[in-house]
Amino acid sequence: MVKKQLFVGLSAVLMLSACAPKHYQLTGVNRTRIIVDSRYDQNPDEAAAKFIAPFKRVNDSIMAPIMGQVAHNMHPQRPESDLSNLVSDILVWAAKDYNEQPVLGVYNMGGIRADLVKGNVTYEDVLSIAPFENKICFVTLTGEQLMRLFEQIAGRGGEGVSKGAELVITKDNKLVSARLHGQEIDPQAKYRVTTINYLLEGNDGLTAFISGSDKVAPDDPSNNSRYLIMNYFRDKQARGEVVDAQVEGRIKIQ
Repeated sequence: MVKKQLFVGLSAVLMLSACAPKHYQLTGVNRTRIIVDSRYDQNPDEAAAKFIAPFKRVNDSIMAPIMGQVAHNMHPQRPESDLSNLVSDILVWAAKDYNEQPVLGVYNMGGIRADLVKGNVTYEDVLSIAPFENKICFVTLTGEQLMRLFEQIAGRGGEGVSKGAELVITKDNKLVSARLHGQEIDPQAKYRVTTINYLLEGNDGLTAFISGSDKVAPDDPSNNSRYLIMNYFRDKQARGEVVDAQVEGRIKIQ
């Protein structure tokens, strides 16, 4: 009986040990984006294609209209990318319709949710890039507040900034220097900035926006960033131009 009890006891201990939580430690996270394009349509499933055909017609009537063209594949990434440069520049471009003249546009990398693929850009492409209800807005920052914003952008390893911004950051995300349109930042001067309402509220760690003044945040759905992007592409298409943004050294790592 003693031996039997000992065996049962040891079995219980082993079972409990097997069920005990393991102490794992996360050592890193890697991610990437896969561009899904016509390469994946080389061998379509006929039955599946027939099934989705009526739904595809309805979807295409809404999503397929062409807004314009893009010169090459564009992908958002830190510290700077062609696509984040583009959408930041579009905010500045759109400001004229609001009687605003911002010297800087800021768009968060996290708000850019898809790539652009070389060639035609459709309504669906733009919707994929900017699926949220983020709207253009405007705020005035002092030079001191602007430098704090640049420090926060550096702390995130980079965000989308418009043409004229020159940030130098370290590998461990510290701001080394900042200039705007070739000029040093004057702590006492005032700078008009355009961004999206999500950032104006201080999200994504860009809390410097909260302390700004003279805020203008139109609430109508037509002010959604996706519509501004569409308008930009349509304007370029009407002029016979292909959209071609590049990495320009707006944010450099020292």
